[in-house]
Amino acid sequence: MTNQQGRLRTRVAVFACVAAAALIVDQLTKAWAMAALSNGQTIRVIPGLLSFTLVRNPGASLGMGSGATWVISLLAVVACVALAVAGVRTVSMKWSVAISFAFAGALGNLIDRVMYADGFLDGKVVDFLNYGWSVGNVADIYLVVAGVVLVILILMGEPFSHKDLIEQSDESLQSEPEADAK
Repeated sequence: MTNQQGRLRTRVAVFACVAAAALIVDQLTKAWAMAALSNGQTIRVIPGLLSFTLVRNPGASLGMGSGATWVISLLAVVACVALAVAGVRTVSMKWSVAISFAFAGALGNLIDRVMYADGFLDGKVVDFLNYGWSVGNVADIYLVVAGVVLVILILMGEPFSHKDLIEQSDESLQSEPEADAK
C-alpha cells in the first residue's frame, strides 16, 4: 500500500467514524426529546435563551418549504451523496472532518423525514432546541458549524483536492523567485 492510499484510508475512516458518532448523538437526542417532551412539555434550560420543546418540522430551516417536504427530502438525498463523495475525494483531513459533520446533519434530518413519513419522503424532522426565535436539533447545529468551518477553510486556502495542492505548489514556486529577488 502506498503512502497516498494509506492517507486515503485514514481520511475515509475518520470521515466514517466522525459521521457515525455525530449521527448517533443526533438520533439519541431526538429519541430523548420524543420521549421526554411528547406531552407538550417545555423544559427551560436557560430562561429566555434556550428551552426544550418538541416540534415536528415538515420544512427546512425556520419552517420554510413546509409545503414541499418531499422536495427537501430529495435534495437531502442528493446532498448526502455529494457530501459522501466529497468526504472521500478530499486530500485534507480538515475538509474531511468538516464534511463529515455536514453529512451527519443532512443524514440525521433525512432519517427523520423517512422514519416519520406518511407518504413518499413527506416526514417531519424532530426539532427540540428552542432558541426563542427558532427551533432546531443537533443535526442543524452540525450543518451550521460545518458550513462555517467550510467557509473558513476556503478563506484560509486549505487545499481540497490534488489539483488544489498542485496549484498551491505551483504558486509557491512562482513566488519564490520574486522573494529571492528582493
